[in-house]
Order: sequence, then C-alpha cells, then structure tokens
Amino acid sequence: MKTLINVIVNQKAAAKLRKGYPLIEKDFVQNNKVLTEEGAILRVLDNKKTYIGTGYYGLQNKGIGWIVTNNPEEAIDAAFFTKKIKNALAHRKALMEDLNTTAFRVFNGEGDGIGGLVIDYYDGFYVVHWYSEGIYSFRSEILKAMKKTLDYKGIYEKKRFNQKGQYIEGDDFVDGERGEFPIFIKENGVQFAVDLNDGAMTGIFLDQREVRKAIRERYSHQADMLNMFSYTGAFSVCAALGGAKKTTSVDVANRSKPKTIQQFEANSLDASSQEIVVDDVFQYFKYAARKKRTFDLVVVDPPSFAKTKKRTFSVAKDYTELLKETIDLTNNNGVIVASTNSSSVEIKKFKSFIDTACKEKQVKYTILEQHTLPEDFRTIAEFPEGNYLKVFFVKIKK
Repeated sequence: MKTLINVIVNQKAAAKLRKGYPLIEKDFVQNNKVLTEEGAILRVLDNKKTYIGTGYYGLQNKGIGWIVTNNPEEAIDAAFFTKKIKNALAHRKALMEDLNTTAFRVFNGEGDGIGGLVIDYYDGFYVVHWYSEGIYSFRSEILKAMKKTLDYKGIYEKKRFNQKGQYIEGDDFVDGERGEFPIFIKENGVQFAVDLNDGAMTGIFLDQREVRKAIRERYSHQADMLNMFSYTGAFSVCAALGGAKKTTSVDVANRSKPKTIQQFEANSLDASSQEIVVDDVFQYFKYAARKKRTFDLVVVDPPSFAKTKKRTFSVAKDYTELLKETIDLTNNNGVIVASTNSSSVEIKKFKSFIDTACKEKQVKYTILEQHTLPEDFRTIAEFPEGNYLKVFFVKIKK
C-alpha cells in the first residue's frame, strides 16, 4: 500500500501547476519534511488546502516528482497505467503499422501523462526507462499494464536513478524472450544494429529519426561529410546511403569504431571506404586544420556535457566555440547540422550561438531547416523544456 501525503505548494507554484505544468520542483513545496519515501502518492494542495492534482514523489534532476492526474478520485494503480499506455499507443498507430520504421518511442514521460517514465520500441522488444526510484516503485503495476496492453517478444529496462542520475549497470532483461543481439531495426528503410542489454544506450538515438532522413534525402549527394561526436555513426550511414562521396566519423570512445563498422555493414556498405576515427573531437579539429581538410556537410551533435582527459565541454558554455572551429572546416556553401539535446538551452539561445559564431568568423549564414522532437516524442505546451531537441541546418557562405 502506497503512502499518501498531502503537500502544500506556494501560491506562485499553485498557479503554475493549475495551468498544466506537471513537474513538482523542490522549491514549490512548503512542507518538505513530509517527503521521506520515494514513490509516495502526493496530493498537491495550495496554501488554502484546495486540491490541485495527484502525483508521486520521485527525485530526479528535474525536480522532486510529477503530477499525473487532476482527478482527486483517480487511483494510481495498474488500471491507471494501462489506460495511459493504451492512450499512448493510439497516438503511435501509424508508426506501429509502418513496415519501414520498426523502432520509435511508445511512451514519452510527461508528454504521455507520466513524468519520469519512458518506453521505447525495437521491433517487438520494449525498453522501459525509469528516471527515479519513485517511478521505479510502481514497477510491478507498470509491467502488469505493459503485459496486458502490449504484444511483445521481450521487455528490457534501464534504471537511470543512481545518486548522480546515471544509469545503473546490470542485466536489463525483464520478461519474455531474451534477444539475440544485435537485432536489426529499420528507420525509414535504413537498418541499424541495436543491443538492448549493453549498458545505458542501445546503439541509436531514436529522437534524431527525421534529421537522419533529411541528411540522407536532401544534403548528402556528392558531399564530403564529417560526423563529429559520431557514436555509432548513424548520421554517417545515412549520408553514405544518400550518395556522399565519403564520410568521416569521429568519436573519442574506442568502441565507436567497431559499432560504426557494424552499422555500415548492416546496410551493405563497405566500411573500409569510409573514415572512422577514434579521437577527441577537439584534437581532430587541430589535425584537420593541419591537413587542410574541409567538408561539405558537418554534423555537430555533442552530448550536453562531456569530459575527456584534456577538456571539459558543456553546450551552454562551449557550443559557440565549437561552431567556430566547425566553420573553419566547412567549405563555402557547405552545411553545418548544429544539434543539441540540452533541455537547459532554449531554442532562442541556441540560435544565438549560431549567430555569434558566424559573426565572429565573419561568414554569412542561412538556416535551411529546423527540427525538434519527432511526433512519437510527445510533448505538452505547458512543459516546453520537455521538447529538448534543437537542430538547425545552417548553410555557410564564406
């Protein structure tokens, strides 16, 4: 039986929550001492004890919990999660029926009504992401709802709630049959190898689906392409399939090279005809400058925060300098795909990074197209920070 706690929020927070903002931030709550057990059910009240909503207590980097219903009579149980998952599936009906795309997001946290819970689909397998001990405490009810609602081969999970908000290592298998990894999923007809039981990440970032399609269909033909922070080389594969003369993939992780080769081979592409470099991106900039290497298409999609032996990088502080170095390697009329998944950098601020970098390098630029999250990564207008992805295709005129 879950503990039920009344939490009192301040007047400013009450107004924000009544407008549909789902996150319970730490400084909202006036009686913090009652918050002792993650997973407790929270009845959120204003300072006049008027009901606002019901949620749960779960610590994550965004706050201390989420409101999940505005109905004071609604129980947070297996039936509740079943209803939410069924509704989420209805919104992905077209993707479920698309034979050319067999991996996408099925449940996107607060966008589907339950902050802290994410479910991804990989060709018959599902991966559940738990973002706090609070939501994880509902594990049995949520898995029961999934088993009742979903037709699946197997279920895996990612626990992302240790003290630093990072992934907890372990066997991620939950139920059904174990996958024989890698399995091969399709995305707009392109094949990618994924492993659902090999750490925090699976081999593909599903939120970049439409960006990869744009690269393949509109920007790759006869291009010399550079993919920085390349991970498993998915952007490079799409560029090669789109007719790129050559792709160069750069990532500091040793495992990026065999993973990238695997992705090329999954699409019957000769990986040996491509360049795959294991190196610190910032060192590669210096190397490329010495060799006078320039590119027609450059993808710059760094993690929000990264640390190597020689440098610490954060999008908020360092993206402008990163773009300036990128401009030096970009040919006249070349295109930079500037991307970030940092929820702390608003779109207006991110555009200012592009503008500042181009002005300081004394080049003109045109934004050719802009992308945010694809349709399966549902968001709500009341929580704009949930729409974290920002991607601009920027044409450089030198």
